[in-house]
Amino acid sequence: MTDLADLFPGFDSRWFDTEAGRIFARVGGSGPPVLLLHGFPQTHVEWHRIAPGLARKFTVVAPDLRGYGWSSAPRSEGGELYAKRRMAEDAVKVMEALGFAHFALVGHDRGGRVGYRLALDHPGRLSKLAVIDIVPTLEVWRGMDAARAMKMYHWLFLAQPAPIPENLIAPAPLDWLDHTLASWTADKTLRAFDARAMAHYRASFSDPSRIHAACEDYRAGASIDRELDEIDHTAGHKIQPPLLVLWGSHGFPAQGRSPLDVWREWAKDARGQAIECGHFLPEEAPEETLAALLAFL
Repeated sequence: MTDLADLFPGFDSRWFDTEAGRIFARVGGSGPPVLLLHGFPQTHVEWHRIAPGLARKFTVVAPDLRGYGWSSAPRSEGGELYAKRRMAEDAVKVMEALGFAHFALVGHDRGGRVGYRLALDHPGRLSKLAVIDIVPTLEVWRGMDAARAMKMYHWLFLAQPAPIPENLIAPAPLDWLDHTLASWTADKTLRAFDARAMAHYRASFSDPSRIHAACEDYRAGASIDRELDEIDHTAGHKIQPPLLVLWGSHGFPAQGRSPLDVWREWAKDARGQAIECGHFLPEEAPEETLAALLAFL
């Protein structure tokens, strides 16, 4: 993947050692620290339209989650190494290595799930938290009726025992990737994505170890992550830092109960808004997303 375009000019490339192996990140800007965590099936590159604007006021750290992009992709079983608690610990270690014990976090999709797990497990770490186009994992599974299962079939498909989904994706991983990305946008095409960013996503998803990691990510979501959510929610634990909730008007969360109403049951202080786009706010609506983040941060 060394011939891929650099979409973060002026940002440093850094590697960090964790229990999962090495975590890769881009680091740039100056000011209070903000950690950007990407979603599936992407990499840190999804922030390339947002990061420069944030870097004018903040120190921006954009890593690849374990199993994605250039970060290590350890073999796992039953989602064990891809639980959001483990990924949150990676995030804490990366920020500590940079000298940041306290920071803001913006997470899209799977990165948002890592973010709110970090907020619940390490309540003193985050100054602010923004989650993009998700509701809590437990709420997704509680609402998994026939209509939602058809629209979000990947939650059930990728969570099937290994190696069933891995083997089914393996013959045509890029066809499956391109279909998935396009189907979650507002216009159901790939037009929202920079061709250079697509090259990054395709290079990552061409690697069988990363297909396995993605499946393990969703296996964790169906078991470990859901169970941890249940424990915290039943105990009445709340997300303590101020929470910004952004969602696409054409995304999955918009098709159910208001995402903001859902998150107000999980957080002490939640605010938010819909943005006119599909699931990929940082790439489909970067200006509006950046404006909302700057106002919050």
